[in-house]
Amino acid sequence: MAATHVIQLLNWMHLTKHICMTDVTQELLDMLELEPLEQGLFRGTGSGGETATRIFGGQVIAQALAAAYGTVEDRLCHSLHAYFVRPGDPSIPVIYNVDEARDGRSFTTRRVTAVQHGKQILNMSASFHVVEESWQYQHPMPDVPQPEELVSREDYRKAQAHRVSDKRREDYLRPRPFDIREVNPQDHFDPKPLPDKNQIWFRMKGAQNITPQMNQCLLAYASDMNLLGSSMRPHGLTWGNGEVMTASLDHSMWFHGPIHFDNWHLYAMDAPFTGAARGFNRGSIYTREGQLVASVAQEGLVRPLKEP
Repeated sequence: MAATHVIQLLNWMHLTKHICMTDVTQELLDMLELEPLEQGLFRGTGSGGETATRIFGGQVIAQALAAAYGTVEDRLCHSLHAYFVRPGDPSIPVIYNVDEARDGRSFTTRRVTAVQHGKQILNMSASFHVVEESWQYQHPMPDVPQPEELVSREDYRKAQAHRVSDKRREDYLRPRPFDIREVNPQDHFDPKPLPDKNQIWFRMKGAQNITPQMNQCLLAYASDMNLLGSSMRPHGLTWGNGEVMTASLDHSMWFHGPIHFDNWHLYAMDAPFTGAARGFNRGSIYTREGQLVASVAQEGLVRPLKEP
């Protein structure tokens, strides 16, 4: 890796060390700090994410984007396209290999491969763009209740904890870095068919004074939350009812504008199609003021464990 790239990455990592944040927020930022090994090669932790049995998909995407940023200067990501190849093992580190595919005058392209046990668990292409001015247009933000009118994920889980087995309760209730408020939540323990429209407010309140690059990494991490659930809502399915096997298969994301993830953002999702044991899900991410800052698309495995 060029010396300037190493210095840039270490400065970026160093910045997050001096921010006053909650423990879980700092843990997530630490997770996105990758160790440079040599040119285009980085190591990241596999543990500590949303799940204990396998690495959360959003975590691998966010770390892969952080690895790509270790080789990019003076421009921000405008799109990424990732395939989940194998489940990640949270008990060992992940190695990220960055191919510096192209450095153009306006666009930079990177290919990132995440490896564990000598095999790919994810491969991702990402493109970075200089700032340019042009025409602007966007779809308006949906009219939904404000986050202050909704129950937080933390309070919802506390109220539902008695319905969780003793074995799972500690993990179910453990603190998490994101504040999430669902507009029309599914009952995970007694699910009913609901419209595929799936809207949440989310933010990481402690993530203040961080770089634009880190804001994108955090949003990439969080963009994998609740998305696959959109395609299960019309069927009255959830992860906990023993009827469905789920996994993210791919994940694409486009960044349209500046992100300040310490503020509330609306994640408006839907699922136009479910079939052939797959669900297709889309998402639009807006600032509270209504600016569209990112779009997301994902196909996921939705495989029946019983006769549908």
